[in-house]
Amino acid sequence: MGSKKVKSAWDKLRMSEKECQAMTEYLSFLSKGKTERESWQIIEGWARKAGFVSLDEVKLFGSGQKVCLEVRDKAGILAIGGLRPLSEGFRLIVTHIDAPRLDLKQRPLYEEEGLAFFKTHYYGGIKKYQWTALPLALHGIVILRDGQRVEIVIGEEEEEPIFTICDLLPHLAKDQNNKKLREAISGEGLNLLLGHNPSTGESEEERVKSSILILLKETYGIEEDDFVSAELEVVPAGKARYAGLDRSFIAGYGQDDRICSFAAWKALEKIKEPEWTTIVVFADKEEIGSDSNTGMKARFLENFIAELITLQNGSYDGLMVRRAMARAKALSADVTGGYDPNYAEVMDKLNSAYLGRGLVISKYTGSGGKYETSDANPEFVAEVRRILDDAKITWQTAELGKVDQGGGGTIAQYMAIYGMEVLDCGVGILSMHSPWEISSVADLVMMMRGYHAFLGYRG
Repeated sequence: MGSKKVKSAWDKLRMSEKECQAMTEYLSFLSKGKTERESWQIIEGWARKAGFVSLDEVKLFGSGQKVCLEVRDKAGILAIGGLRPLSEGFRLIVTHIDAPRLDLKQRPLYEEEGLAFFKTHYYGGIKKYQWTALPLALHGIVILRDGQRVEIVIGEEEEEPIFTICDLLPHLAKDQNNKKLREAISGEGLNLLLGHNPSTGESEEERVKSSILILLKETYGIEEDDFVSAELEVVPAGKARYAGLDRSFIAGYGQDDRICSFAAWKALEKIKEPEWTTIVVFADKEEIGSDSNTGMKARFLENFIAELITLQNGSYDGLMVRRAMARAKALSADVTGGYDPNYAEVMDKLNSAYLGRGLVISKYTGSGGKYETSDANPEFVAEVRRILDDAKITWQTAELGKVDQGGGGTIAQYMAIYGMEVLDCGVGILSMHSPWEISSVADLVMMMRGYHAFLGYRG
C-alpha cells in the first residue's frame, strides 16, 4: 500500500469535457445549495430532468426504471432498477446534505442598547470563533399560522445586506486571549447583528426591535410568533470559488458532505441499465447524529426498499426486504480530514488523506477504541480495491487523525445494522467544518469516477 500513498491523482486526470463542465456545476451547487432543503431541491431538479419519477407514480419497478423519493423536503433517495431482482441485493451510496451552521432560536429577536439581534443555536461541530466578523447570509423557510410557506434567502446578492456576528476588538481582548480557544466565544455570544434604525414614536420601548418587526411584516408577512414554526439557518455569504494560483482547489461552504453528494449524483446520472439496482441516498441530520425522521436512523431507506420489492413482486414480503438489505453492498460517502502540514502533529502520516492523491477509503472511522464506527470486513474492502483498480482510479487509505487525538463517525454504522457490507469512501478536506472548506479538483474527479465504477460494477 505504500506505493499508493505517493501517487498523484493529477497524473491520471486528463479531464473530459463533461468533467470540466461538472466542475462548473459543482461550484453552482455549493453556491446555491447552502441548506439541506436547497441541496435536495437542486438534486431533485436534476433527477427530474434525467427521467426520475416519484415513487407514488411508479406502477412496476423493473430494469432501467428511475425512481425518486422525497423525504420531507430535506432528504431523498434516487434509484435505478437493475437486471437482477432486488431480493439478491443492490448497490448503494449514502451521502448527507446537511452541514454545520447556526440556526435561529425559536424566540430569536431581541434589542439591547439600541442594537437588534437574532439569537442562534449552533448546529453540528463548529469552532465558534470562526463564525465571527464574517459575512453571513440567512436561508430557510417560515411556516405561518395558516400554513403558508415563506422562503427566505438574504445576503447572497450584491444588492442585499449581509449579516455578521461581532467580535471583541484586540485592544480590549486581554481576558478573552487568556481563555481556551473553545471558550473565547460562547454559544450564547453568537448573536446575529440585525439593525439599529428605530421606529417612529419616541415613547415606544424597544424601538429598534419594533422597526425590525415592521420590516419583516411588510417584506415577508412574518409576525414575531412565526419564528416558532421556522427553520432559518445562518450560513456564510458568497459564492464558492476556485482557490490557489493554479485553480487546483475549490473553496466553499458545506463541502462536508455536499462534495460526495454531488459526486454520487454525477455517478448515478451515467448509469443506464445496471446489473444491480443502484441507489443513492441524500440524508439529513448527519452532523448531529443522524436522528430525526430525515436522518439515517429513520427507516425511510428500509421503507423505500419495501415499496420497490412490492412493486417488483406484486405483494409485500418482509423477509425478502430483510434479505435485500442484508445482501446490499454500500459506500458511506463522506469526507475525511485532509493532511495539513501546518497541523502535522495531529496526523499519522502513514494513515492520512492527502489532497491530490485521489479517492479515500477508510476501513473504519470512530474515535478512541473505534467507538461509533462500522469496521468494514476485509473481503469487502478487497472487492472495492479491485473495482477501483480495474477502473484505473487513483485512491488512498486514511484514518481521521491520530488514535487518541479525537475522531468522528459517519453514516456507515446505521447501514451496517441491516447486515449489508459497507465501507467509508470519500475525499480529504482542509479546514473541515469551517465556513470555507477546501477540496481538490483532482480528488473530486476521481471520486466521481470511483463512485460510477462501484455503482455500475458487474459481478
